[in-house]
Amino acid sequence: MTDRSFIPKGAASFHVAYEGPPKDYYFLLLPKLTLLAFTAAVEPLRIANQISGKALYRWFLMTEDGGPVSCSCGVHITPDSSFQDVPRQAGAFVCAGIEPVTTVSPRAVAWISRQAAHGCDVGGICTGAFALARAGVIRGRRFTLHWENQPAFLEIFHDQTPTGHLYEIDDGLITCGGGSAATDMMLSIIERDHGKNLALIVADMCLHARSGAQSVAQKSAYSAALGSRNPHLIAAIRLMQDNIETPIDIHEITEEIGISRRQLERLFRQHTSVSPMDYYVDLRVARAHALLNETTLSVGEIAVASGFTGTSQLAKRFRQRYGKSPAAYRRTWENGQR
Repeated sequence: MTDRSFIPKGAASFHVAYEGPPKDYYFLLLPKLTLLAFTAAVEPLRIANQISGKALYRWFLMTEDGGPVSCSCGVHITPDSSFQDVPRQAGAFVCAGIEPVTTVSPRAVAWISRQAAHGCDVGGICTGAFALARAGVIRGRRFTLHWENQPAFLEIFHDQTPTGHLYEIDDGLITCGGGSAATDMMLSIIERDHGKNLALIVADMCLHARSGAQSVAQKSAYSAALGSRNPHLIAAIRLMQDNIETPIDIHEITEEIGISRRQLERLFRQHTSVSPMDYYVDLRVARAHALLNETTLSVGEIAVASGFTGTSQLAKRFRQRYGKSPAAYRRTWENGQR
């Protein structure tokens, strides 16, 4: 493709003085990638070209075999090519989505390792960090991935801890949590390359309110989620979230936050409609659900990682919420059922 094919026509315009070569980005599309996150990364590059009237950026799509790839929503994308090595001055992004443990192949891992060894910037979009971790390129640097998949990531890569931030840019490693965070990440890159004003106009074209910083959290504050700013309730839930694998006693929670058990019970009933213990157990069952879907850990290992004393205790609680045992639940997905 020529540079001109990367410059669509549009009504809005903005003068950019830059006259150098375009920055190239290569996107490796893994099966079941998240379409929203992928397009949220590419569209800011397209808009920057459109409003400047210049090929500031170019983007190329790859799959392992050069054939179409199916997104998590069922949409198929036809790439430009199969694997090819990326020029050192370019960037390479791994775009992933659901089931990130099983959708990355050994060939993809080898390709990622090779690009990093050649010195180009590498990155992960949505759950792309799973592939980056397998390739050994994130150790010692800040990185992130979608909050939904972080528990499974930590079970597999014990010594590599993602942040909860929208995106991270650290020493040639560029990662984001997916969704519109990919837009924030690309806007940061555009600002770095061509200034704040261009990034602001691209954000306006996307109808996107910039977060303002990469350290913004992916998830809403507990206060927003619960409709309460009560500091005792928020502190109690944070303690529960931080102690999933090794649960702490409700008495320990009340001592830590400085209120009585009766007060804690009343707060949870008022704002969550369940008791503190039931809320805590539900958090642990949700963790088990995530690990069943995102890892190949055994049910026994998942029970331990979710803070249950054994598989029978987990099975009882899991069946109450999902209508079947963890083993039966996993089999339905393995058999392609719902």
